[in-house]
Amino acid sequence: MTNDTALTRRRSENSHEETWQIYFTDVRVGTIGMRAGVPIHADQWGWSIGFYPGMEPGAGRMGIAASLEAAREAFDAAWTELLPSIPDSAFAEWRHDREWRAAMAAKRARGEKLDSEIRNTLMRCVCGTTFDSWKPAESYPHREHAKERPFADPEAAAQTP
Repeated sequence: MTNDTALTRRRSENSHEETWQIYFTDVRVGTIGMRAGVPIHADQWGWSIGFYPGMEPGAGRMGIAASLEAAREAFDAAWTELLPSIPDSAFAEWRHDREWRAAMAAKRARGEKLDSEIRNTLMRCVCGTTFDSWKPAESYPHREHAKERPFADPEAAAQTP
């Protein structure tokens, strides 16, 4: 990724906030906005850089400023310093997560269940065989394999010297 790609700013859709979301290509990398609940004599603008997943926790930057222009300048300076240390894989990880979330939302919108919500009674034995745990004829033969693993039984494990 080249460092000369410009940042773009998009106004937040929340009309009650004066906030801009900052994008580097298609990845939202930070925000600049008016701070809420601060005294009138304090700096009114805040900015932050960071995105998850992708960047390591604590790797981002943040600050406050007296004006929008000062916040933009501080953001740009911090971004210029931080960008060379962000690997391309961080942006790819963020995009992958965004696509996964969109796929899950689309599935929900169609009224489908997520894979994790579909009951599955298949299990894999230590011998490598996959069987249906709700079918006794398939599961009973694998009870013997559990006996071969004494530490699978907490009482047996506790008695082992």
